[in-house]
Amino acid sequence: MDIQPLHTKIEKSIQSTYGTIVLEDSMGYPRSESNLYCVAQNGEIVWKAEKPDPYTLYSRVRFNDDGMSLSTYTINGHACDIDSRTGKILSKSSIQ
Repeated sequence: MDIQPLHTKIEKSIQSTYGTIVLEDSMGYPRSESNLYCVAQNGEIVWKAEKPDPYTLYSRVRFNDDGMSLSTYTINGHACDIDSRTGKILSKSSIQ
């Protein structure tokens, strides 16, 4: 499936059982939205990741060893674990 970015360019995409998890470039991305999201096979957005701060954006993402959650970092110094099924934050900490 060819996924089109919502605002900038796709930095990383990861296949999951729930769809394709997409991380878009934070440069130029609207701060009020989440640049980490999941796209279903039919092209619909399944979820947009919850953010630890309303004005931050995600900068890195990878699957955790459990295969069910994502490890993420934000441009404002947060480290978060995200549920890959729902996009909700499971845990977060500040790394500043």
